[in-house]
Amino acid sequence: MKIVIVGAGDVGYELSKILSDEKHDVIIMDRDSRSLKKISDNLDVLVQEGNATSPVDLVQAKVKNADVMLAVTNIDEVNIVSSVMAKRLGAKTVIARVRNDELSRPDSPLSPSELGIDTLIHPELAAVHEIRLLLKRASATDVVSLAEDRMQLIGLRLKASSKLTGMTLEEVTKTIDEIPFRLVALTRRGNTVIPKGNNQLKSMDNLFILCKTEDVDSFIKLTGHKDEKFENIMISGGSEVGELLAKELSQDSQNWNIKLIEPDIEQANVMANELKNVLVLNGNPTDPNLLVTEGIADMDAFISVTKDEESNIISCLMAKHLEVKKTVAIVSKPEYLPLSETIGLDAAINVKASASDEIHRCIRTGNITTIKALRGIKAEVFEVVASNRCKVINKPLKKVKLPDGSILGGIIKESGETEIATGNSVIHKGDRVIVFALPYAIDKVIELFQ
Repeated sequence: MKIVIVGAGDVGYELSKILSDEKHDVIIMDRDSRSLKKISDNLDVLVQEGNATSPVDLVQAKVKNADVMLAVTNIDEVNIVSSVMAKRLGAKTVIARVRNDELSRPDSPLSPSELGIDTLIHPELAAVHEIRLLLKRASATDVVSLAEDRMQLIGLRLKASSKLTGMTLEEVTKTIDEIPFRLVALTRRGNTVIPKGNNQLKSMDNLFILCKTEDVDSFIKLTGHKDEKFENIMISGGSEVGELLAKELSQDSQNWNIKLIEPDIEQANVMANELKNVLVLNGNPTDPNLLVTEGIADMDAFISVTKDEESNIISCLMAKHLEVKKTVAIVSKPEYLPLSETIGLDAAINVKASASDEIHRCIRTGNITTIKALRGIKAEVFEVVASNRCKVINKPLKKVKLPDGSILGGIIKESGETEIATGNSVIHKGDRVIVFALPYAIDKVIELFQ
């Protein structure tokens, strides 16, 4: 496909890398020559210095021939204007990153389609939903909702005291025979392993397990974790993510006790007036004295979502030192993500990657319905629909040869019934299949299902 990306920031860079690796023809445009140089030095894409709101520059970027135009600058208004012009110029599909939710409201006087925008993405809101799932699953390092939340992929760190430690995967399957599950991957010291029956599980392995949503709590208990119900939450930072998170949690039926710390006095006053059932405090969230005074030792979870990711990491480490049960930090730099678990963070959320997930899902063509990249592990989970000509239907999975670096996790039948995949499972035409794959295997898996 011919893809034009407007905006060479973190999201634009990440998308350029993913799409160029998939052999798409990518042109990226930005006014910042330094950002463009970084991209041209490292990626196989064309770059163009230009103004996203200039029709002349958009024409030079060949927007009229684009299969997809992505507007992902940091300014909503620029993304909207460039999207309008791109659609008028002939771009087939236009996707815009817009933080303000006014366009997506039912009572909005203008709909995205009237502006020429085919898909709106809101990465901050996607990050909030991810954090909320992590709070609901106290023991999990990752939570991915699949099959309309009828299945979940959860990340669990294996404790030394767990009865599963030292077992092979085959032994684990025999031990936990009352709950259908699929161990689709594990990470060990930064390496990703697609497990086989003779792989032995070790302490501190991060296991990625797929099971039905109603079985998650029971499975977590069997691994030796206590999936407690959290009540007391402290949020560090009144950024957009912090404000959205506080608003969502305050409206949740679980009745959380929420404290939010914001260093800017004016912002703190605004949020104190807007957020109901949230105690908003003005202060420095990296000040240990303030955290202790405000009762951090009594918190079940500490969520740091300031715009300074180094502060987020430091705050979470302090909270962990003070024995807070769960810490979650917003971390954008890719090089920090693999380190998050080794330095003591329970979970790391990447807003830029959330945006990339949403856009990447819209870009993928054919029979893929959902896509999600996992943090700190170079792999993706996606749902793919089995066509009537694909090579995997109407025979047991144990007779299907899958590409190396991939594994089938679950099946959603056309009837709506869900099934954890086993060697005896049979895929039929129209079934949706949950696949876990390393990047080099994705296209081969998609080809198998077409």
